[in-house]
Amino acid sequence: MSLVQRLPAGPLDIVGDIHGEIAALEQLLAHLGYDGAGRHPEGRRLVFVGDFCDRGPDSPAVLRLLMPMLAGGQALAVLGNHEINLLRGDAKDGSGWYFDSRRASDEAKYAPFARMPMDEAPAILEQLGRLPIALEREDLRVVHAAWCEPQIATARGLPAGTVRSAYDHYEDVAARQAQDSDVARRMQDERRLWPHSLEDHGHPPPFLPAHSERELGKSMVNPLKVLTAGVERECRTPFYAGGKWRFVERVAWWNEYADAQAVIVGHYWRRLLPGDAPAHGPQAENLFGHTPPLSWHGLRGNVFCVDYSVGGRWVARQHGEDPGRRFKLAAMRWPERTLVFDDGARLQSQGFGMPADAHAWAGGGRAA
Repeated sequence: MSLVQRLPAGPLDIVGDIHGEIAALEQLLAHLGYDGAGRHPEGRRLVFVGDFCDRGPDSPAVLRLLMPMLAGGQALAVLGNHEINLLRGDAKDGSGWYFDSRRASDEAKYAPFARMPMDEAPAILEQLGRLPIALEREDLRVVHAAWCEPQIATARGLPAGTVRSAYDHYEDVAARQAQDSDVARRMQDERRLWPHSLEDHGHPPPFLPAHSERELGKSMVNPLKVLTAGVERECRTPFYAGGKWRFVERVAWWNEYADAQAVIVGHYWRRLLPGDAPAHGPQAENLFGHTPPLSWHGLRGNVFCVDYSVGGRWVARQHGEDPGRRFKLAAMRWPERTLVFDDGARLQSQGFGMPADAHAWAGGGRAA
């Protein structure tokens, strides 16, 4: 068994990024017809696209709900970039529920949030470490961010349970390449010229070429990072997303995806209400151009992002808004291709198998 595993036969419900929003998850599962153990009276199976945790109010509760379902075989899941960070001990924006080093800095953005009791952590990490990077069967593929065949081929050759060691190996490769190119010294020179923190939204930096080179090397050298964080390229106009200033942007890889199998991903902060989103933060990303919010996208019209930005609910709460109006948790029912949302709305997806213009490949998107 490898890091790319088999999807089971039969009907599936593929759930988008959850980001610690336990109430939305419980409501969605009820609308889909699942009990608390993940069982469905019609024999349907749950599949999760990753990013269970970070930013939301109760990541520990989400993990406590999902882990028994996965262990019992009632549900399947692929790893998202936020689970990768957790496995590697890599504290990032929104992970103060777990990492002490992020607790104070996350309070202003995301509080109140439940914290993980450390006696629960080892078992959860061990189970997360056994999850695959991608799932597939003859008609359908599921991955968190990107289905790119060279990187998928690498993942197919890696044994199940090796995701952290393999990821670390490729990060070391990227670090050695950066060392050979003297990028660390050049980054230090840039920091002396630009002393502000890159997490400080109030101080927009100029384009920092060494920082961009390092970001791009970190994102594209590691095949597991490509699959869980997407395809990226240099961006000459820095932008603020995911809690820091960025110098690379994502590319709409699906506009070159030519295989017949459908692909369902999360990760990209899609919005059900077009144009109705804050100008800053991870939800400011938009790789979909003029693609309607219920439409399949890509070269063959057979890729679908099922992440409807539920992780942005903390923004709504901060501003006294209804957190469920703009930011949704959704599931794609397969093979029906019907979307079910956490508020109970059911909407038919559109344009499956209808090729879209590949204009987005020439444009980029903001990383989260």
